[in-house]
Amino acid sequence: MFIAVGLLVGAAPILLGGGLSRLLGTYKPSAEKLSPYECGFEAFEDARMKFDVRYYLVAILFILFDLEIAFLFPWAIVLGDPSDRLFRYVAMMIFLGILVVGFIYEWMKGALDWE
Repeated sequence: MFIAVGLLVGAAPILLGGGLSRLLGTYKPSAEKLSPYECGFEAFEDARMKFDVRYYLVAILFILFDLEIAFLFPWAIVLGDPSDRLFRYVAMMIFLGILVVGFIYEWMKGALDWE
């Protein structure tokens, strides 16, 4: 039963989106309809061009620092509770210290420099 439902759920969008519309609708391809475009312009480079590694590096660094900053919001809310306030503060300062050391290391290695 699960296999039948899975096949139906997988095949239904394909049939409704592609195959059935070609059978019921008009399919008139032309050179303009089938041509690739980029934001209304003709494509000026190959779509399979290689990206520089720095794009991926900056994306990974952004995600890394973004997730680390996300830990600050729960800490700011919990810090309002008076019990163990000093322990929470010291723990977050250690966390931020490690974050700053990592940021300085990346900066010194030139991971954030563009040539």
